[in-house]
Amino acid sequence: MYQIIHIIYFKYLSIHFAKLHLKVLHVSFALLSGFLWCVPNAAAQQVTQTLRGVITDKESNLPLEGAVVLALKDSAVKGSSITDAAGQYSIASVPVGRIDVAVSLVGYKRVFIPNVTVTAAKQTVLNIEMESSAETIKEIVVTGARRGETINEMAVLSARAFTIEETERYAGSRGDPARMASNFAGVSGTDDSRNDLVIRGNSPFGVLYRIENVVVPNPNHFAVAGTTGGSVNILTSRMLSNSDFLTGAFPAEFGNAIAGVFDIRLKSGNNRRHEFTAQAGLFGLEAFGEGPLNRKTKSSYIFNYRYATLEALVRMGVDIGTEAIPYYQDLQFKFNFPMRNGDNLSVFGIGGYSYINFITSNKLRPEERDIYATQDMDEYFKAGVGMLGATYTHQVNSHEYSKTSLAISTQFNRNNFYRVVRHVDPQSGDFVLDSIYPKLAYYFINTRYTLAYLRNNKINTRSVLRYGITTELFQPFFVDSILQEPTFNPSVTEFRWVTRLNTTSGVHLLLQPFVQWKYAINEKLSSVLGVHGQYFTLSNSYSIEPRFSLRWQFKPNQSLGFGYGLHSQIHPVYQYFMQRNEGIRYNMGIDFTRSMHAVLGYDVFFKKDIRIKTETYFQFLWGIPVDTFPSSYNMLNEGTGFDRFFPGKLVNKGTGRNAGVEFTLEKFFTRNWFFMFTASVFDSRLRGSDGRWYHSNFNGQYILNALGTKEFKWGKKRVNTFGLGGKITFGGGQRYSPFDTTLSKLSDEPVIIDSLRNSLQFRPYFRFDIKLNYRCDTRKVTHEVGIDLVNVLMYKNILRVQYVGPDQPPREVYQLGFLPIFYYRIDFGFGRRGGD
Repeated sequence: MYQIIHIIYFKYLSIHFAKLHLKVLHVSFALLSGFLWCVPNAAAQQVTQTLRGVITDKESNLPLEGAVVLALKDSAVKGSSITDAAGQYSIASVPVGRIDVAVSLVGYKRVFIPNVTVTAAKQTVLNIEMESSAETIKEIVVTGARRGETINEMAVLSARAFTIEETERYAGSRGDPARMASNFAGVSGTDDSRNDLVIRGNSPFGVLYRIENVVVPNPNHFAVAGTTGGSVNILTSRMLSNSDFLTGAFPAEFGNAIAGVFDIRLKSGNNRRHEFTAQAGLFGLEAFGEGPLNRKTKSSYIFNYRYATLEALVRMGVDIGTEAIPYYQDLQFKFNFPMRNGDNLSVFGIGGYSYINFITSNKLRPEERDIYATQDMDEYFKAGVGMLGATYTHQVNSHEYSKTSLAISTQFNRNNFYRVVRHVDPQSGDFVLDSIYPKLAYYFINTRYTLAYLRNNKINTRSVLRYGITTELFQPFFVDSILQEPTFNPSVTEFRWVTRLNTTSGVHLLLQPFVQWKYAINEKLSSVLGVHGQYFTLSNSYSIEPRFSLRWQFKPNQSLGFGYGLHSQIHPVYQYFMQRNEGIRYNMGIDFTRSMHAVLGYDVFFKKDIRIKTETYFQFLWGIPVDTFPSSYNMLNEGTGFDRFFPGKLVNKGTGRNAGVEFTLEKFFTRNWFFMFTASVFDSRLRGSDGRWYHSNFNGQYILNALGTKEFKWGKKRVNTFGLGGKITFGGGQRYSPFDTTLSKLSDEPVIIDSLRNSLQFRPYFRFDIKLNYRCDTRKVTHEVGIDLVNVLMYKNILRVQYVGPDQPPREVYQLGFLPIFYYRIDFGFGRRGGD
């Protein structure tokens, strides 16, 4: 604690406050202007909106008739409704602000959802799933759904739900679901400029992203092959419905992942009223819309488009790590078509394109601050990802439904490097350009065709059976060539192009069948049993993975959980096709990486808004690719950054282990404030082909997060809301290795001392973020202005050490400094405001 206080006050607060004040002064003025513009409209008349949605059975997917829905504010009933035969409810004239929603039905566990946000411009559509009770003779009054509980009833521990409200409330999250998830216990990032997720010490490429039951390779901008992160998530928070984030021992329906699962659901659009959002900020422009396609059939649309550039930040003098300006744009959409007999068809898609050019050939002096550009290189980088899919949900009978999803997705990278040769003018000291020639070029396209089938059978109130299969067809296109240069590598005798990848045809199949069974032994004890299978035709690898979990609700507010499972994963696809110049592919037969998860958890709720959760876990990994000769290399040290990796011939003889304890104290958003504190203590080790154990790249050993928000409301009808939020992150620094100066002289890339891999550690990571926002609800329009101040104290966190030369010490390269993110948002709609 003393160390944190010392960092905040003595080192940074007194030195950097003046700089911070000057940079955000004009942004704060814009925030204040919007505030003064909105206030006069506040007390004109009471502002209300409609709350509506559909209540369904969580296991059978059927609509529930006769459920009583109450809208509560400060424990007083502000409206009520009873669901019809289609499970629909509607409550008109609900006061704008925060309300609680309670749902009850005989034979089902009572649902209580606190702090649902109601705004003036848009209807609040809240679809709720109810879980039946093993005791059906009487109405169950035990709260069955709380904040933080997962949507997937098969995930009983190491899982957390996330919502739009949470994503937008967390300081420093930037509206990014991945950055929001990094606040959870056991999860951390690796680099402020990226949203890679390190889960319980695992490599980020062990994370699986699934959207609408379909796997998407990497839903991020500026993503490269072999990673699951990037600079910005393509998905924006307002497109998301309640979704699940799983960190270990996940159910049998999830496969090809050893670290975690992001199971994302897209919202369906409002099928009664057209509603829109426009947003402008320092990152660019956004447009969002939703509404009915046909009110009679209740079909709807929803979309979000974003065009962004960081040019405004660069012009302001904000340090984004480079003078190069990144550009990106993305589109997400979903069309929803309800059909007869409870069937439903949805068509959805996401797409993103990003590019950045690092030009050093026009620089007159060396770059003092560029954490991404390669010295003496011009680089032209492009990346994109796209997915188009459809899901058909069929209500088989009163207790059984199926889902069939068909999709095509693709991810591409294109990059060209040019060697810049120049000398220094002795009189001016400026660079003089001598020549430019190609150094490296690659073009990657990884296309994936997916067919996923799931069937869910609610056998009775105690028993639910779910089974299915996911089939993925890979069609890779990988071309990569690099120029070997004797000028920069003494071991090379002549200029020669080397082809590292040349795969332009062929298809490969990944099959993943599963079956899982949830059984409630009694009202307090439930279990989930399952088996996941996996077969990959490219390497002829297969696995059979049993999964098991048990939950004991020994008191109404307390539970114990245990989970165990085997998991496996293929490797980045381009790794299988690496070749020598003569065309021999040397890693075609590498097997899966495999792991065993064991988790024990305790969960307790106090009153309705305080939760304490603690979990301890152990994970053992084997079959990890390592070198064929004795070395410390282990593939699970890869998976971050903007560079691909090119090891030599590999064998599946590496192992690893992760163990830790996690703690979460959370006060959910009630009485206009929330708070969350998470702490993780862990150890992550990997063993190479030399038989020795080393710290993994991600073994920071501890990570602490404390975040919260307070909202202030005023005005006669409470339509003005000012939010003040903050977040502190403090954790162990990243691991790094000392350079071997002798071998580095003989190579065009720095070489580490192999026996001392990750023996050193950067100083602790620290970051303090602040978020300010003001929302003004008028009768038909909602205005919001806000600013996210990332790294407000401008603490210099170390990103890496850079090799300078054999006679000079390595240079520290720092992560992003202070980053202000300002936005203005307007919500509006037209059409029916009422429930019908």
